[in-house]
Amino acid sequence: MSTAAHQVFWLLRIGFTIAPILAGVDKFFNWSVQWPDYLAGWIRDLLPGTGQDFMYVVGGIEILAGLLVLFAPRVGALIVAAWLGGIIVNLLTANPPQFYDIALRDVGLMLGALALWRLALAVVPARRDRTLPARPW
Repeated sequence: MSTAAHQVFWLLRIGFTIAPILAGVDKFFNWSVQWPDYLAGWIRDLLPGTGQDFMYVVGGIEILAGLLVLFAPRVGALIVAAWLGGIIVNLLTANPPQFYDIALRDVGLMLGALALWRLALAVVPARRDRTLPARPW
């Protein structure tokens, strides 16, 4: 059981490092989608700049969140989960019901980030006191 949990911890840690970094980089270039199109109008109205200006900030935060998961998963996983919660609220309020499917996907991602956080609370200390091996394979 501990080996399986350790492997799942690493699988989630790698995924929640790479995905936010790639999504963050994409916010600067809009390769996969025009990110400002997903921004709820009420949020856009609160911003001092354009939607794309806000996406630059979002991209930087996502890159930092991915790096935080890599280097401090107990903190980074919670930040990613909270960030996904904010994205879910945005998607549910941006042209309802246009983005409900993406919001549902992000609920699943948020649950994955919370699972990583819970595993990190157990795996990181167990690796330090050598209850678990340094490598999961």
